[in-house]
Amino acid sequence: MVLYKPAPIDTNPLVYTDIEKPSPGPGEVLLRIRACGICRTDLHIIEGELKPIRLPVIPGHQVIGVVEELGENVVSVRKGERVGVPWLYWACGKCKYCKRGLENLCDNALFAGYSVDGGYAEYMVAKADFVHPIPSEYDDYHAAPLLCGGAIGYRALRLTGLLEKGEGKLGLFGFGSSAHMILQVAVNKGLEVYVFTRSKSKQEYAISLGAKWAGHTKDTPPSKLDAAIVFAPASWVMVEALKKLDKGGRLVLAEIYMTPIEKLEYNLLWLEREIKSVANVTRRDVREFLIEAAKAGVKPHITIYSLKDANKALYELKYGEVKGSGVLKIS
Repeated sequence: MVLYKPAPIDTNPLVYTDIEKPSPGPGEVLLRIRACGICRTDLHIIEGELKPIRLPVIPGHQVIGVVEELGENVVSVRKGERVGVPWLYWACGKCKYCKRGLENLCDNALFAGYSVDGGYAEYMVAKADFVHPIPSEYDDYHAAPLLCGGAIGYRALRLTGLLEKGEGKLGLFGFGSSAHMILQVAVNKGLEVYVFTRSKSKQEYAISLGAKWAGHTKDTPPSKLDAAIVFAPASWVMVEALKKLDKGGRLVLAEIYMTPIEKLEYNLLWLEREIKSVANVTRRDVREFLIEAAKAGVKPHITIYSLKDANKALYELKYGEVKGSGVLKIS
């Protein structure tokens, strides 16, 4: 499924077509793709909310595939191994950010399905040092959402600082694909989790997964929060989350895109509250999360679509019709 020009998903901008099978270069592997998750970031790319880096481009950055060919000098993976490719396709390892362990901020980074071709296809080439082994506990379709929503949510959870403490009250604002996975990991780590969503059914689902409390985004929880993660791309939700933070609390924004912040009263930041954004993920985030997800028994709720129905899948994602995480069945 190729994007030649950004356009509203309502116009079916992805084109189902044949292209030449790629070949791996030195340090690369060729993957035969089995599944690829769909993501709101894909939608931002396709509709042009994220400025195009490369056109045409094949979207997709939650890729599950089997290594079919090895390029020269590849020793870190073996032929026939099942691996995943997330948003971070490659980082240089040499810039000041990489040297500080912040390869997610690499000046020269490449991103799957954005600056290089991604997983909405039967084959893709990936960097051998940037693919991730998939735990045997997961089939292809349930593994795919772990690579983006799960991994970015896990980085956000790490950045709250609560994992290091091993305790605390955590708020999750928005309860979609990412949040329902992170809730399970957070509960397994001993945190008290409070979920904020307008949907009554999602509130009930959150409680069934172990949330201590669930309510509307504008509701007041029974306790002040030590930290919160906002998964919604709406700035008003961020403001609501700040209102619930305790003194010294940290708010982490887990979206790659957010609507403009129109008004923010200083008293919401006073008393040493802070806001931190999440940008991309590191290899550490992905690999740690895959391990923690398996330990916690995280199993994403998924809806499976065929590759040729990618436009439909993203349309339903845009208008809130996808149940759980959408996954494309490739082969």
